[in-house]
Amino acid sequence: MAIYTKEEALEYIEENDVRFIRLAFSDMFGNHKNISIQPDMLEEAFDEGIGFDAFRVSGYDDPVLRDLFLVPDPRTLSILPWRPQTGGVVRFYCDVVDQNGNPFPYDARTFLKASIKKCKKLGFNCRVGLRSEFYLFRNDEEGRPTREPMDQGSYFDVAPLDGAENIRREICLSLADMGVGPKSSHHEAGPGQNEIDFKAANALDSADHFMTYKNVVHTMASRNGLSASFEPKPLEGKPGNGLHLRMALYSAAENLTEDRPEIVRSFMAGIYNRMRDITVFLNTQKDSYLRFGENEAPKYITWSYENQSRLFRVPMNHGKQEGFILRSPDSMMNPYLAFAMVIEAGLCGVQREEKLPEPLEAAAAHELENGKRYDKLPLSLAEAVECARTSSFLQEDEDRSRIATHFLDLIEKDML
Repeated sequence: MAIYTKEEALEYIEENDVRFIRLAFSDMFGNHKNISIQPDMLEEAFDEGIGFDAFRVSGYDDPVLRDLFLVPDPRTLSILPWRPQTGGVVRFYCDVVDQNGNPFPYDARTFLKASIKKCKKLGFNCRVGLRSEFYLFRNDEEGRPTREPMDQGSYFDVAPLDGAENIRREICLSLADMGVGPKSSHHEAGPGQNEIDFKAANALDSADHFMTYKNVVHTMASRNGLSASFEPKPLEGKPGNGLHLRMALYSAAENLTEDRPEIVRSFMAGIYNRMRDITVFLNTQKDSYLRFGENEAPKYITWSYENQSRLFRVPMNHGKQEGFILRSPDSMMNPYLAFAMVIEAGLCGVQREEKLPEPLEAAAAHELENGKRYDKLPLSLAEAVECARTSSFLQEDEDRSRIATHFLDLIEKDML
């Protein structure tokens, strides 16, 4: 994936017959938004930003900072491969600033950047890989989405039981063309359910890639007369859609999981000890909490090397540990806000040299129910909001407190 400077991006636009430029960002709930500009406006966008009606976008309606602007990140330049190659369309992801060029205090992408800087001060960076599930549903005669799955396939099925082979191929090829690296794809356990697994990247790039991925899935589904759903529990009695975060800490090219495991364990412990505080940022829908405890989705705050249903797993790859997997999130989150909160929790663990409890390898869920030795994840959105509202972790840092309070206010307003 090419990394562009401002000057290189302007040169690319001029030399490649680009006619439209999309300036993309997300609202506070992670919904993809954009505005299109003409190529002759790009330099102004880089230097001053492009204004938008912020009061119409969830999370950007501020009573004081009424004038907000989108400033494209030149590193994120990507051609949209499904648009015409002559007179093409390019997309940038953007940061949100006020009229003086200062970062908007509730911009989640800026918050994630700040969390990444904290990692660097401690001598490491956090890489995140993603594994995401989604359903494909048929549309009715009017083109409206139904809840009829496009096929009746099951885990790892092939055509004709797997009806989405061609669509997944289109998705993966488009993502590869846009610099987002899919590792594998397959039919999942539910009818019409699919999964795509991605290569790890630094946390900011991974969040941008996640936004791209969801946009591509929706686009390719629509081009094939279908609708995609990332909802955590779109079909009652069927597997939910999860999002696994594969996380590893690096110092330059050195994976600290093997070389400095105490740092990684403290980072993991920081997240472990604050899971109830941060779950609302990872699971933002009421239906998110219907998934917990079903079909190997976690319910208890535990970790394991081998057990697939634990909240955290530390898998082995050819005899080596490369990182850990956080298995509770779902794909309806805002990736910038979610990744930042996970990293912030991990950093607290490192700074305080926190320790993990012993792993829990027992397979039977009823052993946990009967023993009652382990904390549970919040089991409703209301409980998750309350956990965050009363969290000392979120209140003790000014930036965390500000953006968390803003987000929780929006969640509670949406719950009414």
